[in-house]
Amino acid sequence: MMETSAQTGLPFMKMHGAGNDFVVIDSRGRGAVVTPALARALGDRHRGVGFDQLAEITDAPGADFGLVFWNSDGSQAGACGNATRCVSDHVMRGLGRDRVSLVTARGGLRAERLEDGRVAVNMGPPQLDWASVPLARAVDPLHLPLPGDPVAVGMGNPHCVHFVADAEAVDLAALGPGIEHDPLFPKRTNVEFASPLGPDHLRMRVWERGTGITLACGSGACAVAVAAHLRGLTGRRVVLEADGGTLEVDWREDGVWLTGPVARVFDGELSPDYVAAHR
Repeated sequence: MMETSAQTGLPFMKMHGAGNDFVVIDSRGRGAVVTPALARALGDRHRGVGFDQLAEITDAPGADFGLVFWNSDGSQAGACGNATRCVSDHVMRGLGRDRVSLVTARGGLRAERLEDGRVAVNMGPPQLDWASVPLARAVDPLHLPLPGDPVAVGMGNPHCVHFVADAEAVDLAALGPGIEHDPLFPKRTNVEFASPLGPDHLRMRVWERGTGITLACGSGACAVAVAAHLRGLTGRRVVLEADGGTLEVDWREDGVWLTGPVARVFDGELSPDYVAAHR
């Protein structure tokens, strides 16, 4: 657990999984610390620290820890697979174990460290009916009435998955914002574009709701793998090449398992004045 005081300010960690980067703040034992204003300030890569998501570790009765996720615009995210894997690795090292239980907005999840050092997390079952994604009206999630015939998948947060011939050729900055804010998605949506590289092997790129273009997205990788299998493009185990690295997804009977690398980059400390200015 990271300690804090009036003299030392608020400690944090910087971590990443396949280039998907996070600020991690440990609020266990003292109640929630992060506010929307603090998340927005920290998310500024020039005046703050910068992150794709902020992960706040919380107390969780009946589990080893809980997680709350924040976007750089100050909104909360319901799920973040790569941050879950990174924080799970940190907690496992602290406990001297290779398995942990945790609670997020999705409910109870499990994570484990593999022999090669990668970390896997069970992200739970996908949400496949229109109301659970959620969508604004009753349409077929496998064939959304939008350009490109995308697929909607819920993984604790909504995803709109497009299958294209060449994901590299997609102008994410131009297309992402409009799809994120399409009226079909009452809570906005993450946006993925994926193209085949080989059997059960896909290239993916992502625009994240509330953040923008990111080098990887764990829940997005899960959504792409689920959508690809439902469309008959892959089996249930898929390798995905994101901008920042390789992720593996295995859709098992007990849920969608996400596996990939984790990295702890540095530890830092926010000044008391900085924290006080963004309460």
